[in-house]
Amino acid sequence: MVQATAKGQRARHCFIAIIYGLSAALKNEITIKNGAVEQTNFDGYDPIRINEAPPIEGHRVSSKEDPGGMGEPGLPPIAPAVANAIFAASGQRLRKLPLQLKSG
Repeated sequence: MVQATAKGQRARHCFIAIIYGLSAALKNEITIKNGAVEQTNFDGYDPIRINEAPPIEGHRVSSKEDPGGMGEPGLPPIAPAVANAIFAASGQRLRKLPLQLKSG
């Protein structure tokens, strides 16, 4: 578990973004009906739970650049990274979320 320090708080922002990205990649689907999104709020959102989450390791890179957002940069690359890992392991290219292997 990440320690409750300033550095830990920044790490938690990144880890939460990873969990949110994994949830979108593996569990949640946005569906359209009659031209409108059917999911209207987070009450139907099913995030990855602690017992489902993989170990997450973070590394801080020192920089002289001005800091940017902490959580946001971690979210967009998650689904493509998982899709690439699935391709490397199975040979299947998955291009629709949530990612689901096709049997056979």
